[in-house]
Amino acid sequence: METTRTHSDTLAVPPNGSLPADSPAAPGTTPATTAAGRSRRLLWHLAEMALAMVAGMLLLAPWWDLAGAALGLAGPLDRPEVAALVMATNMTVGMTVWMRYRAHRWSAVGEMAAAMYVPFLLLFAPMWAGLLDADAMLLGGHLLMVPAMVLVAVRHRHEAPAPVRRHPAVVALARRWPTGLALLMGLDMVFDPQVLSPWTMLALPGGYLLIGVVRRTLRGPGVLATQLAGLAGWVALTLVAVTAGGRTGAWLVAFGWLAHAGWDLVHHRTGRVVPRGYAEWCGVLDATLAGVMILAILTTGG
Repeated sequence: METTRTHSDTLAVPPNGSLPADSPAAPGTTPATTAAGRSRRLLWHLAEMALAMVAGMLLLAPWWDLAGAALGLAGPLDRPEVAALVMATNMTVGMTVWMRYRAHRWSAVGEMAAAMYVPFLLLFAPMWAGLLDADAMLLGGHLLMVPAMVLVAVRHRHEAPAPVRRHPAVVALARRWPTGLALLMGLDMVFDPQVLSPWTMLALPGGYLLIGVVRRTLRGPGVLATQLAGLAGWVALTLVAVTAGGRTGAWLVAFGWLAHAGWDLVHHRTGRVVPRGYAEWCGVLDATLAGVMILAILTTGG
């Protein structure tokens, strides 16, 4: 018989619980009872919402395209108002699934859903009046969405979690959310294999250095030197790939991304510089894109 699971049954972070602190809390206090702890909890919640929204868009957008082509609705779906509402729907689905998994109550889910739709709805009239074009409406809707999400998160920050029933398989999948997000992000390229520009390899070591600076995790013995050596290696590989061009350059790009998947694996095992969740996400995405690029080279000649 399935039991009722709350956040204590999983590795999930409860909306009213605490996040791991970088340093021990003072005696008699916890991160959840300090201003810094509450701020971290709120930021973590908003970051989760953003990732869930991205996952919803990545997963559902291709199905809208397929349905539009099959039903002859490609034209109406391209209208800016419809495109905005479809995007809001995709984000809302992803956000709803994750918020319910995190044991947020339906009232909070409904208000967060409104934060997805209302910013776009408010800008339709100015667009129809000619005061905004379609691009400005979409950009403005996304910008207004941020403070709307913050207001909802702050409003429900003290809300007690709701009892949620979770199947063990769902719990296991949720623990591997970085892998799922990475696979979703690489989904488009699986259907349209191509070789990325050699310059994209510069983002691979750059991300680690940026995160290391922000998290202040580059101070250990040899850590900064290792990251700089990695940066030098991928910069050199990028320049060689640009110079070589053609099929040789394409193979070098694919190798560079695949090599970074190994770099991610090492960092995931050691837990140094970046969070393990980031290393997992980056490693799966790097390996997926490298595999897609190898497929593109073998089938189209790069």
